Amino acid sequence: MNINFYAKKLTSAFLQNKLISPIPTRYTKKLSKANAFRKLCESKIKRPIVGFKAGGTGIPVIKKLKEKEPFYASVYKHNVLKNNKSVKINQYTLGIELEVCYLLKKSFFDFKKRISKNNMKKFISYIAPCIEVVGYRQKKKGIKSFGDLCSDFGANIKFIIGPRKKFKNNNVKNLKTNIFNSKINQSVNGNTNTVYINPMNSLLFVLKKLQKDKIIHNKDFYVFTGSSVGVVPILSKGIYKGKIEKLGSVKTKIS
Repeated sequence: MNINFYAKKLTSAFLQNKLISPIPTRYTKKLSKANAFRKLCESKIKRPIVGFKAGGTGIPVIKKLKEKEPFYASVYKHNVLKNNKSVKINQYTLGIELEVCYLLKKSFFDFKKRISKNNMKKFISYIAPCIEVVGYRQKKKGIKSFGDLCSDFGANIKFIIGPRKKFKNNNVKNLKTNIFNSKINQSVNGNTNTVYINPMNSLLFVLKKLQKDKIIHNKDFYVFTGSSVGVVPILSKGIYKGKIEKLGSVKTKIS
C-alpha cells in the first residue's frame, strides 16, 4: 500500500468525520514527510479553504521535540464556527486551545515583495479571540512528534471565532489569557507570549510559508496563530469560555 492509499483513507475520514486506524509512522514521524503527506491530503479536498493555522507554536515544545519551527495547515470552511456554537468530541480529541486569529485581505496573494513584520500589517483587517478544538481522525492518543499533528490536517477539529475587532496595530504581546469550564471549575491561565514569541510573529511565520509554497487564494482569509494556553484537556462536557486580555472572549459548548 502506497502513500496515495493512506492519503485517500485519511481524506475520507476527514470529510465524513469518521475515525480510522493510525496511518504508518513512515508518513508521520518526520515533519518533512508529514508536511508532504498533509499537502497530498489537502489536494484531494474540494471544499472551500477559509484560512491557515500555525501549529506547534510553543517554543518549549519545539525544543522538546527537537524541531526548528512550527508548521502550518489549511483550514476549511466547514470546520469554522461562529461564537457559542457546539462541538462534538470523541475519545481521540486531544484538547482545547485559546488563540488569537486574524482576518487578512486577499490582496496579500498579489504582493510580490517579501513579507515582513512592517509590511504585513497593511493586509490585516480584523483581529479576534478564537477557540480551537484539536484531535485526530485516527485512533491514536498523545503527541509524539509534530509530524503526528501536521500529517492529520494539522490536527484541527473545529475553530470557534469570537467577536472581531478592526485591526488598529493592536499590541498582542504579553497579554493574559484564560480558558474556563465553570461546570467543573476547570481553569487554565496562559499568556500570548507563549505563541512562538507572540501571535504577530506566528502570523508572520504562516505568511512566509504561504509565499514560499506559492499558495494562491482568491478571498480574504483567516490565520490562526496557535494556543496561548497549550493543549488543555477537556475534562468535562459543557461550556468552555476563553478570554484574552484587551481582545475579548469566545465560547463553545462541548458535547
